[in-house]
Amino acid sequence: MPVPSPYDALLARVPVVRREIEAGGTRTAFWEYGSSDAPVTILAVHGFRGDHHGLEPVVAHLPEARWIMPDLPGFGETPPVAGREHDLDCYVDWLRAFASRIAPGAVVLGHSFGSIVAAEAVARGLETPRLVLVNPIGAPALAGPRGLLTRLAILYYSASARLPRRIGEGLLRSRVIVRIMSVAMAKTREKRLRRWIHDQHDRFFSGFSDRDTLRQAFVTSVSHDVRAAAPRVAQPTLLVAAVQDDITPIEAERRLATMFARAELVEIDGVGHLIHYEKPAEAASEIRGFVGA
Repeated sequence: MPVPSPYDALLARVPVVRREIEAGGTRTAFWEYGSSDAPVTILAVHGFRGDHHGLEPVVAHLPEARWIMPDLPGFGETPPVAGREHDLDCYVDWLRAFASRIAPGAVVLGHSFGSIVAAEAVARGLETPRLVLVNPIGAPALAGPRGLLTRLAILYYSASARLPRRIGEGLLRSRVIVRIMSVAMAKTREKRLRRWIHDQHDRFFSGFSDRDTLRQAFVTSVSHDVRAAAPRVAQPTLLVAAVQDDITPIEAERRLATMFARAELVEIDGVGHLIHYEKPAEAASEIRGFVGA
Protein backbone atom coordinates (compact mmCIF):
# COMPACT_ATOMS: atom_id res chain seq x y z
CA MET A 1 0.00 0.00 0.00
CA PRO A 2 1.49 3.40 -0.98
CA VAL A 3 2.71 5.63 1.84
CA PRO A 4 0.66 8.87 1.97
CA SER A 5 2.54 11.86 0.61
CA PRO A 6 3.03 14.87 2.88
CA TYR A 7 2.27 16.95 -0.23
CA ASP A 8 -0.99 15.24 -1.25
CA ALA A 9 -3.29 18.00 -0.03
CA LEU A 10 -1.42 20.67 -2.00
CA LEU A 11 -1.07 18.54 -5.13
CA ALA A 12 -4.77 17.63 -5.12
CA ARG A 13 -5.60 21.28 -5.83
CA VAL A 14 -3.61 21.26 -9.07
CA PRO A 15 -5.46 19.98 -12.15
CA VAL A 16 -3.54 17.38 -14.14
CA VAL A 17 -4.07 15.70 -17.52
CA ARG A 18 -2.06 12.83 -19.03
CA ARG A 19 -1.29 13.07 -22.74
CA GLU A 20 0.85 11.33 -25.36
CA ILE A 21 2.56 12.59 -28.49
CA GLU A 22 5.04 11.26 -31.02
CA ALA A 23 8.27 13.19 -30.49
CA GLY A 24 11.94 12.51 -30.98
CA GLY A 25 11.36 8.98 -32.26
CA THR A 26 9.12 7.65 -29.50
CA ARG A 27 5.57 7.88 -28.22
CA THR A 28 6.18 10.29 -25.35
CA ALA A 29 3.91 10.23 -22.31
CA PHE A 30 3.62 13.55 -20.51
CA TRP A 31 1.54 15.21 -17.84
CA GLU A 32 0.21 18.77 -17.88
CA TYR A 33 -0.33 20.36 -14.46
CA GLY A 34 -2.04 23.65 -13.76
CA SER A 35 -4.08 25.98 -15.92
CA SER A 36 -3.54 26.17 -19.66
CA ASP A 37 -3.70 29.99 -19.42
CA ALA A 38 -1.11 30.26 -16.63
CA PRO A 39 1.31 33.18 -17.01
CA VAL A 40 4.35 30.87 -17.06
CA THR A 41 4.90 27.40 -18.54
CA ILE A 42 7.70 25.23 -17.16
CA LEU A 43 8.98 22.19 -19.06
CA ALA A 44 10.51 19.89 -16.43
CA VAL A 45 12.99 17.05 -17.08
CA HIS A 46 13.33 14.42 -14.35
CA GLY A 47 16.43 12.58 -13.16
CA PHE A 48 17.96 9.17 -13.79
CA ARG A 49 15.76 6.12 -13.08
CA GLY A 50 12.88 8.35 -12.03
CA ASP A 51 9.84 9.60 -13.89
CA HIS A 52 7.54 12.62 -13.80
CA HIS A 53 6.28 11.77 -10.28
CA GLY A 54 9.57 12.92 -8.74
CA LEU A 55 8.96 16.62 -9.37
CA GLU A 56 5.33 16.65 -8.24
CA PRO A 57 6.17 18.07 -4.78
CA VAL A 58 7.65 21.15 -6.47
CA VAL A 59 4.55 21.44 -8.66
CA ALA A 60 2.42 21.28 -5.52
CA HIS A 61 4.22 24.34 -4.14
CA LEU A 62 4.13 26.28 -7.41
CA PRO A 63 0.53 25.72 -8.61
CA GLU A 64 0.20 29.05 -10.40
CA ALA A 65 2.51 27.86 -13.20
CA ARG A 66 1.62 25.48 -16.01
CA TRP A 67 3.91 22.45 -15.84
CA ILE A 68 4.71 20.07 -18.69
CA MET A 69 6.43 16.94 -17.37
CA PRO A 70 7.31 14.07 -19.73
CA ASP A 71 8.75 10.70 -18.85
CA LEU A 72 12.17 10.41 -20.49
CA PRO A 73 12.63 7.75 -23.20
CA GLY A 74 13.10 4.38 -21.55
CA PHE A 75 11.58 5.46 -18.22
CA GLY A 76 8.10 5.52 -16.77
CA GLU A 77 5.52 5.28 -19.56
CA THR A 78 7.71 6.45 -22.46
CA PRO A 79 9.29 3.66 -24.54
CA PRO A 80 12.93 3.88 -25.68
CA VAL A 81 13.81 5.60 -28.94
CA ALA A 82 13.93 2.77 -31.46
CA GLY A 83 17.21 2.19 -33.23
CA ARG A 84 19.29 4.65 -31.20
CA GLU A 85 21.86 4.46 -28.45
CA HIS A 86 20.49 6.34 -25.47
CA ASP A 87 23.40 8.73 -25.23
CA LEU A 88 23.35 12.47 -24.62
CA ASP A 89 22.68 13.24 -28.29
CA CYS A 90 19.61 11.00 -28.20
CA TYR A 91 18.13 12.65 -25.11
CA VAL A 92 18.90 16.16 -26.35
CA ASP A 93 17.36 15.48 -29.76
CA TRP A 94 14.27 14.04 -28.10
CA LEU A 95 13.88 16.99 -25.70
CA ARG A 96 14.25 19.58 -28.45
CA ALA A 97 11.68 17.78 -30.60
CA PHE A 98 9.26 17.41 -27.70
CA ALA A 99 9.62 21.03 -26.60
CA SER A 100 9.06 22.38 -30.11
CA ARG A 101 5.74 20.53 -30.35
CA ILE A 102 4.33 20.84 -26.83
CA ALA A 103 5.99 23.73 -25.00
CA PRO A 104 7.75 26.16 -27.36
CA GLY A 105 9.18 29.09 -25.44
CA ALA A 106 8.65 27.49 -22.01
CA VAL A 107 11.03 27.89 -19.11
CA VAL A 108 13.17 24.73 -19.06
CA LEU A 109 13.91 22.96 -15.77
CA GLY A 110 16.12 19.93 -15.24
CA HIS A 111 16.79 17.92 -12.10
CA SER A 112 19.96 15.84 -11.61
CA PHE A 113 20.50 13.86 -14.84
CA GLY A 114 17.78 16.07 -16.28
CA SER A 115 20.04 19.06 -15.62
CA ILE A 116 22.62 17.63 -18.03
CA VAL A 117 20.02 17.02 -20.73
CA ALA A 118 18.26 20.36 -20.24
CA ALA A 119 21.45 22.44 -20.20
CA GLU A 120 22.87 20.75 -23.29
CA ALA A 121 19.57 21.11 -25.15
CA VAL A 122 19.46 24.84 -24.39
CA ALA A 123 23.13 25.18 -25.38
CA ARG A 124 22.26 23.57 -28.72
CA GLY A 125 19.43 25.96 -29.44
CA LEU A 126 16.32 24.90 -27.53
CA GLU A 127 14.44 28.19 -27.25
CA THR A 128 13.68 29.25 -23.69
CA PRO A 129 13.68 32.55 -21.82
CA ARG A 130 15.21 31.00 -18.68
CA LEU A 131 16.86 27.82 -17.49
CA VAL A 132 16.45 26.27 -14.03
CA LEU A 133 18.72 23.47 -12.80
CA VAL A 134 17.87 21.68 -9.53
CA ASN A 135 20.63 19.56 -7.98
CA PRO A 136 22.69 20.18 -11.12
CA ILE A 137 25.44 17.70 -11.94
CA GLY A 138 28.26 20.23 -11.81
CA ALA A 139 31.25 17.90 -11.70
CA PRO A 140 32.20 14.37 -12.82
CA ALA A 141 30.29 11.79 -10.79
CA LEU A 142 33.51 9.93 -9.98
CA ALA A 143 34.92 13.08 -8.38
CA GLY A 144 32.04 13.63 -5.95
CA PRO A 145 32.06 12.98 -2.19
CA ARG A 146 30.83 9.45 -2.88
CA GLY A 147 32.99 8.64 -5.88
CA LEU A 148 33.48 5.13 -4.46
CA LEU A 149 29.73 4.53 -4.58
CA THR A 150 29.71 5.70 -8.19
CA ARG A 151 32.41 3.15 -9.01
CA LEU A 152 30.36 0.45 -7.31
CA ALA A 153 27.33 1.57 -9.31
CA ILE A 154 29.34 1.21 -12.53
CA LEU A 155 30.22 -2.36 -11.54
CA TYR A 156 26.57 -3.00 -10.62
CA TYR A 157 25.21 -1.86 -13.99
CA SER A 158 28.00 -3.61 -15.90
CA ALA A 159 27.42 -6.89 -14.07
CA SER A 160 23.66 -6.65 -14.59
CA ALA A 161 24.22 -6.22 -18.32
CA ARG A 162 26.40 -9.33 -18.55
CA LEU A 163 24.19 -11.70 -16.57
CA PRO A 164 21.38 -13.68 -18.20
CA ARG A 165 18.59 -11.21 -18.94
CA ARG A 166 16.13 -12.44 -16.32
CA ILE A 167 18.75 -12.46 -13.57
CA GLY A 168 20.24 -9.14 -14.67
CA GLU A 169 16.90 -7.33 -14.72
CA GLY A 170 15.99 -8.89 -11.39
CA LEU A 171 19.18 -7.49 -9.91
CA LEU A 172 18.47 -4.05 -11.35
CA ARG A 173 14.96 -4.07 -9.89
CA SER A 174 16.05 -5.47 -6.54
CA ARG A 175 14.14 -3.74 -3.73
CA VAL A 176 17.11 -4.25 -1.42
CA ILE A 177 19.49 -2.35 -3.69
CA VAL A 178 16.89 0.34 -4.41
CA ARG A 179 16.47 0.81 -0.66
CA ILE A 180 20.24 1.11 -0.17
CA MET A 181 20.31 3.85 -2.83
CA SER A 182 17.37 5.62 -1.19
CA VAL A 183 18.87 5.50 2.30
CA ALA A 184 22.17 6.84 0.96
CA MET A 185 20.50 9.87 -0.65
CA ALA A 186 17.92 10.87 1.97
CA LYS A 187 19.12 13.40 4.55
CA THR A 188 15.93 14.25 6.43
CA ARG A 189 15.48 13.01 9.99
CA GLU A 190 11.68 13.17 9.75
CA LYS A 191 10.54 9.54 9.90
CA ARG A 192 7.32 10.12 7.98
CA LEU A 193 9.12 11.92 5.18
CA ARG A 194 11.84 9.25 4.99
CA ARG A 195 9.21 6.50 4.75
CA TRP A 196 7.53 8.34 1.91
CA ILE A 197 10.82 8.92 0.06
CA HIS A 198 11.70 5.24 0.31
CA ASP A 199 8.21 4.34 -0.91
CA GLN A 200 8.60 6.66 -3.93
CA HIS A 201 11.84 4.96 -4.86
CA ASP A 202 10.28 1.51 -4.33
CA ARG A 203 7.39 2.43 -6.64
CA PHE A 204 9.10 4.40 -9.39
CA PHE A 205 12.86 3.75 -9.35
CA SER A 206 12.45 0.47 -11.23
CA GLY A 207 10.11 1.79 -13.90
CA PHE A 208 12.69 1.54 -16.67
CA SER A 209 11.87 -0.24 -19.92
CA ASP A 210 14.77 -2.69 -20.14
CA ARG A 211 18.30 -3.20 -18.85
CA ASP A 212 20.04 -2.18 -22.08
CA THR A 213 18.41 1.24 -22.21
CA LEU A 214 19.02 1.67 -18.48
CA ARG A 215 22.72 0.86 -18.88
CA GLN A 216 23.06 3.28 -21.79
CA ALA A 217 21.36 6.04 -19.79
CA PHE A 218 23.56 5.32 -16.78
CA VAL A 219 26.73 5.55 -18.87
CA THR A 220 25.45 8.87 -20.23
CA SER A 221 24.74 10.16 -16.73
CA VAL A 222 28.24 9.45 -15.42
CA SER A 223 30.06 10.48 -18.62
CA HIS A 224 28.74 14.05 -18.74
CA ASP A 225 28.03 17.00 -16.49
CA VAL A 226 26.64 20.52 -16.89
CA ARG A 227 30.06 22.20 -17.18
CA ALA A 228 30.33 21.38 -20.90
CA ALA A 229 27.11 23.23 -21.71
CA ALA A 230 27.43 26.13 -19.27
CA PRO A 231 29.59 28.51 -21.38
CA ARG A 232 27.21 28.06 -24.34
CA VAL A 233 24.05 28.98 -22.42
CA ALA A 234 23.20 32.66 -22.90
CA GLN A 235 19.89 32.67 -21.04
CA PRO A 236 19.55 33.65 -17.37
CA THR A 237 20.06 30.48 -15.35
CA LEU A 238 19.04 29.55 -11.81
CA LEU A 239 21.04 26.85 -10.02
CA VAL A 240 19.23 25.38 -7.01
CA ALA A 241 21.94 23.44 -5.19
CA ALA A 242 22.09 21.45 -1.96
CA VAL A 243 24.80 22.09 0.60
CA GLN A 244 24.97 18.39 1.55
CA ASP A 245 24.70 16.95 -1.97
CA ASP A 246 26.75 13.74 -2.23
CA ILE A 247 26.70 13.72 -6.02
CA THR A 248 28.09 17.21 -6.62
CA PRO A 249 29.77 19.02 -3.68
CA ILE A 250 28.64 22.58 -3.09
CA GLU A 251 32.11 23.91 -3.94
CA ALA A 252 31.72 22.45 -7.43
CA GLU A 253 28.28 24.06 -7.76
CA ARG A 254 29.80 27.42 -6.88
CA ARG A 255 32.41 26.97 -9.61
CA LEU A 256 29.70 25.87 -12.04
CA ALA A 257 27.78 29.10 -11.48
CA THR A 258 30.76 31.12 -12.70
CA MET A 259 30.80 29.25 -16.01
CA PHE A 260 27.42 30.58 -17.14
CA ALA A 261 27.04 34.00 -18.75
CA ARG A 262 24.21 34.92 -16.37
CA ALA A 263 23.69 32.55 -13.47
CA GLU A 264 22.24 32.83 -9.98
CA LEU A 265 23.15 30.20 -7.40
CA VAL A 266 20.83 29.38 -4.51
CA GLU A 267 22.17 27.10 -1.79
CA ILE A 268 19.68 25.11 0.28
CA ASP A 269 21.04 23.76 3.55
CA GLY A 270 20.02 20.59 5.35
CA VAL A 271 19.39 18.53 2.21
CA GLY A 272 21.31 16.42 -0.28
CA HIS A 273 20.44 15.22 -3.77
CA LEU A 274 16.69 15.06 -3.05
CA ILE A 275 15.73 18.74 -2.95
CA HIS A 276 12.55 17.90 -4.86
CA TYR A 277 11.46 15.51 -2.09
CA GLU A 278 12.84 17.12 1.05
CA LYS A 279 12.79 20.86 0.33
CA PRO A 280 10.24 21.40 -2.46
CA ALA A 281 8.74 24.53 -0.86
CA GLU A 282 12.13 26.23 -0.73
CA ALA A 283 12.91 25.23 -4.31
CA ALA A 284 9.50 26.41 -5.54
CA SER A 285 9.94 29.75 -3.81
CA GLU A 286 13.24 30.37 -5.56
CA ILE A 287 11.85 29.24 -8.92
CA ARG A 288 8.80 31.47 -8.49
CA GLY A 289 10.96 34.54 -7.96
CA PHE A 290 13.22 33.66 -10.85
CA VAL A 291 10.56 33.00 -13.49
CA GLY A 292 8.11 35.63 -12.28
CA ALA A 293 5.23 33.20 -11.79
